Amino acid sequence: MSDTLTTDEAALRARIHQEMADSLDEELELELDDQRLDTLAGEMPEHSEYPPLDRKVYFKELLRLQTELVKLQDWVQHEKKKVVILFEGRDSAGKGGVIKRITQRLNPRICRVAALPAPNERERTQWYFQRYAAHLPAGGEIVLFDRSWYNRAGVERVMGFCTEDQYQEFFQSVPEFERMLIRSDIILLKYWFSITDEEQEFRFNMRIHDPLKQWKLSPMDVEARTRWELYTKAKETMLERTHLPDSPWWIVDAVDKKRARLNCISHLLTQIPYAPVTHQPVVLPPRVRNPDYLRGPIPAEMHVPAVF
Repeated sequence: MSDTLTTDEAALRARIHQEMADSLDEELELELDDQRLDTLAGEMPEHSEYPPLDRKVYFKELLRLQTELVKLQDWVQHEKKKVVILFEGRDSAGKGGVIKRITQRLNPRICRVAALPAPNERERTQWYFQRYAAHLPAGGEIVLFDRSWYNRAGVERVMGFCTEDQYQEFFQSVPEFERMLIRSDIILLKYWFSITDEEQEFRFNMRIHDPLKQWKLSPMDVEARTRWELYTKAKETMLERTHLPDSPWWIVDAVDKKRARLNCISHLLTQIPYAPVTHQPVVLPPRVRNPDYLRGPIPAEMHVPAVF
């Protein structure tokens, strides 16, 4: 067989390479966003004790882990498993960043994010866990909670949005609630993203100076910043009372965002006993062509202008 590619083969190979490159665009766009923030950070005092993670290492490991996440997704769907992963931590701790990298290459019908707003008037009269239970997975689904029922032990406690009786009742109820989930064959993982006081201050200042990120900084975040020690005390109480043998907490050192993403994804993959799923080969059938079919014209005014 000749090693020389024909013109058609070379063109096909070029198209395949381009398609593979295009598939990386989303992560590259996110990474460019990080670079933009790094540029802004250059105008601020040095803040991190960590040496920067080599970009090639980061991309190589991230893509490797995302490949494993696809295998996990296949296994969850095939075995009709139910997976719940909670992401908790202070504002700006990086929960959203790791959730983006987890979901980036997964099927949103299988892996979805639950990020609930503050409860409305009706929800405040319900059983506390009721609105969270509505988002739990069915068989073959993964749900990532960007904040969860642990709001009661954190922001609600610190900001005075619950009574002392409601707060104490939460700690009485949450162990049994989570045991109920586990008994119903839900795989439950709980992650707390930990950052320092200095790192949060730095990230908040970044948001203040970045017009693309300012929406992330709410009045509640600003108010919470003044109550750092109260949040620390609430976190310590929460971990002490809800770090249970069957539903433990896992602490992610999140001062370095890239390392936090890789470490969290790597760890969660070790906590779920997934296995490769064998798929039947996909054979693309030939297109059926009808000689009587004529494609009608599309009016010019319906086309999106080709600005680029």
